[in-house]
Amino acid sequence: MAYALIALGFVLALNAAGAVNFAHGDLVVLGGALAAFAGAWTGLPSFLLLPLVALGIGLAGILAARIAILPLAARPPEATFVATIALAAIIEQGLTVAMGGAPRSVPPLAGSGTLDLAGLAIGRQPLAIVVLGAGLVAAVWYLLECTQTGRRLRAVAADRAMARAVGIPVTRMVILSLGLAGALAGIAGVVLGHQFLVSPTQGAGHMLKAYIAVALGGWGSVPGALLGALGIGLFETFVAASFGDAWASAALYVAVLAVLALRPQGLFGEPVGRRA
Repeated sequence: MAYALIALGFVLALNAAGAVNFAHGDLVVLGGALAAFAGAWTGLPSFLLLPLVALGIGLAGILAARIAILPLAARPPEATFVATIALAAIIEQGLTVAMGGAPRSVPPLAGSGTLDLAGLAIGRQPLAIVVLGAGLVAAVWYLLECTQTGRRLRAVAADRAMARAVGIPVTRMVILSLGLAGALAGIAGVVLGHQFLVSPTQGAGHMLKAYIAVALGGWGSVPGALLGALGIGLFETFVAASFGDAWASAALYVAVLAVLALRPQGLFGEPVGRRA
């Protein structure tokens, strides 16, 4: 579910900006670091830190848009790639200095212990993560499908020039999308920060998982990104439980290559048309 939140934010930013934001994974780490520092200073539990982190990393996403994406909108996509890679490096080095290279822990969402559901013992923390993630995914779906703002966001993602021609404030919608993507990344950072600690160098790994999820699901497809991320999480969990983490990582990349070899456009992507 944490992968799903990361991939959802990634595809929202991708559709809005028209280019890959390579700093997205580092925004996840920044969210975890913000929660770790705020939790240490205030002693608040994670569920009270979530609004603070969502707001803070949402603003960071908007700042990233203003610095590395919007000024390069008229340039080739490669310019945005380079700018966001530079921004990712700045975030990583800044966190390395702030954290002193030592991993930090984020307070849990629901504490330790288990719940007995139909004879199955389920940990409180994993259950809280699933409930939180499902609620956020449902909220984003409602925003995109059932509101005027969501229709504008989808129109900008589909055809920016036409959206501008019919009076949609394109720049404002792009900023909103990147702010929402940042908020989702920050919340994912809080979730992962308790499960796996927070380290400044984790951003590239988060970015890779989001990229794989979007490629598997279909480039630019929001449902595809969600299902791709959930598939990655389930695949890693079951393979790691049977064969270990190293084999799980290797098997994941083999499976990705196999899927893309059979269906290059992804599971929910449309095939590229050919000229007659």
